[in-house]
Amino acid sequence: MKRITPPLRALLLGFVAMLPLSGGAAQNPDRAPVVILISVDGLAAFHLNDPRSDIPTIRWMAENGARAERMQTSFPSVTWPTHTSLVTGVRPGRHGVLANSYYDREQNKKVPLIMDPLFDKEELVKVPTIYDVAHLAGLKTAGVNWPASRNARHLDWQMPDVGDGAIHARSTTPSLLAELKARGIPVEQQPEWVKAPAGKAMRDWLYTRVAEHILRTHRPNVLVIHLVTVDSFAHQNGGRSPEVAWACNDSDHRIRELVETVKAAGLADRTTFFVTADHGFADYTKNINPNVLLREKGWLKTAGNAIVESKVHFLAEGGAGFFYIRDRAQRETIMAELVSALKAVEGIEAVIPSGEFASVGHVTADQNPHEPDVMVAAAAGYSFAESPASKELIVPTGAVKGTHGNHPDNPLLDATFVAWGAAIKPGAKLGAIRNIDVAPTMAAVLGLKMENVEGRVLTEILKK
Repeated sequence: MKRITPPLRALLLGFVAMLPLSGGAAQNPDRAPVVILISVDGLAAFHLNDPRSDIPTIRWMAENGARAERMQTSFPSVTWPTHTSLVTGVRPGRHGVLANSYYDREQNKKVPLIMDPLFDKEELVKVPTIYDVAHLAGLKTAGVNWPASRNARHLDWQMPDVGDGAIHARSTTPSLLAELKARGIPVEQQPEWVKAPAGKAMRDWLYTRVAEHILRTHRPNVLVIHLVTVDSFAHQNGGRSPEVAWACNDSDHRIRELVETVKAAGLADRTTFFVTADHGFADYTKNINPNVLLREKGWLKTAGNAIVESKVHFLAEGGAGFFYIRDRAQRETIMAELVSALKAVEGIEAVIPSGEFASVGHVTADQNPHEPDVMVAAAAGYSFAESPASKELIVPTGAVKGTHGNHPDNPLLDATFVAWGAAIKPGAKLGAIRNIDVAPTMAAVLGLKMENVEGRVLTEILKK
């Protein structure tokens, strides 16, 4: 295990010395607790125990605060639904962000959600978030690069996870945007860095600078921030690659900078950090192309890479896949044949028809028309692809890649959970928790309660 450096030890011990023995939420936001939720996209639970993962700050927090052995993610274990579960305490069928995209049967088109190109938060998220609850209680809230948060009504200061430059500028809080520009923080680089092959590390540097400014200047009671570098390198090189070890360390530096900022801002005595992830990673060397099966069954007609006609449409979500039956008159017949055929396909670990959607936190298409009719999850070593032109059902990638989306029962998809700071018992250990437990626990730290959630308050890690 990487040993923590003396300067970092001094910083963190100094922070701990400032923590109160007890405390609760006050009505005055300037005296109320502060909770900071940091999501390190793709930081799998296995990194905490892997000596190759260079994360001294996160490990120090785990050893001196609380950690879980594993945090179960949502299904599909992709960025938009999992981040929404983290802040709502409910699974995708309840909060409505079903995947990174969905297929619209009526319009016959794929609708992207990732990087919020089309919808504001209030159009996507059907239940209250932790920042909604906090804001309505009179507390101050902020979000930096948080998925499904564009123009969120109850974020006082925000810079959303948006790639398009014009939308990003319009959706960032105007006063915050002016402050950042006045301080020379290069927010105008976001669109270019989104496109750059190595841009995610630069983006995380930018997001941390924005969060630091918000903490110093506005002192919010709730801050949610999404870091993206680990995910980028894990997709390209596999979840345990040397490149990911570097990316983990880069994210660890960003977290340390936020700790330093909190201490310098005089917020240490009332701040609690939650360091989490949206999902882990599973390596793969083969792609499954279900469109080949659909074409063989006569449910799909293609011309080159174009779909000409379809009775069934397939949508890939990494290690998961959604099948939408467009022929509603033949739905039951097609679904029975489709489920049987999919169970025989190499590399498919689970086939989930609509009658079993509740087991993975989804509802049926009768309740939400954006839901599919059948879901699938890939086994270890496989991911899904949508290529209409593919002639082969199974295609080798030629190199190890990383994916997520897989079934949440797959331990490789378990996410990191570490909590540390004012409200946390030092040395508290948890076994398995769920990502839906994070929001209600954050609310408890603030002295608030989230109603009608599926997750629980992790009382065993909280100071009395």
